Amino acid sequence: MVVLKNENAVLKINERGAEMKSFTVNNVEYLWVGDPNFWASSAPHLFPIAGGLKDDKYILNGKEYILSKHGFAKNMDFAVESVSDNKATFLLTATDETKVSFPYDFEFRVTYTLFNDKVQVDYDVKNINDDKMFFSVGAHEGYACPEGIEEYDIIFKENETLNSYVVYGNLIGKDTTPVIENTKILPLEYKYFAVDALVFKDVKSEECSLVNRKTGRGIKLEYPNFPFMLLWTKPNAPFICIEPWFGIPGSLDDDCIIENKEGIQCINAGETFSCTRVITALEGK
Repeated sequence: MVVLKNENAVLKINERGAEMKSFTVNNVEYLWVGDPNFWASSAPHLFPIAGGLKDDKYILNGKEYILSKHGFAKNMDFAVESVSDNKATFLLTATDETKVSFPYDFEFRVTYTLFNDKVQVDYDVKNINDDKMFFSVGAHEGYACPEGIEEYDIIFKENETLNSYVVYGNLIGKDTTPVIENTKILPLEYKYFAVDALVFKDVKSEECSLVNRKTGRGIKLEYPNFPFMLLWTKPNAPFICIEPWFGIPGSLDDDCIIENKEGIQCINAGETFSCTRVITALEGK
């Protein structure tokens, strides 16, 4: 376990999956701590796919590969490439095992930087092959809602009209369900998650907050340039996952050819894809 500290905050990160396991500010926990009675994870990284694929397969250069939902990074040990009091970088590289499902050489870095009351998370995906590389990457942090999610609102920076794509197993259809219309506030309700997740393709805001409407406690999340967002929890669970993705679950009518998949990222030989998000604790009353 790698521990970053400053005067106010402590961030604990497991080498397994380079996964945050605790984020406390002034001794208050803001991250879901992974109770297996609901969900054993806390903040897995989704790579080299975000969401599920049709029949868990894709086709690349005429060859079929099997890649399970959310990819393999969350279940692998990352190397600790560098660490200081307030910053740590974790590195995952290809193995013979990963090449069975993802036939690329790559470097996937996750860097955490701890500030006064916030943590910045940076992703860097480097293609070290001689040809282009297709992939997705996404965040899956669970945030603590000890009073239950129905005491909380998601507050977007801009007014939003959001329709969620209906989930069918690991896939989504073309049909949608209206969630909010021309407002910044999404009051959380467990009914939204009776099937699985809320899947949004059209969030304009690059910042939102999870706020307890009585106390003001929660988090602010900044996610510039992320094209998709999902919200997810388990029935009656005391957490909510806010998930900005560079990718989207597979569609019922996908042809399984990876380069045709909606939301797939592509970088040329030697290129690096980078993105960042910032999580800030809102201490409230």
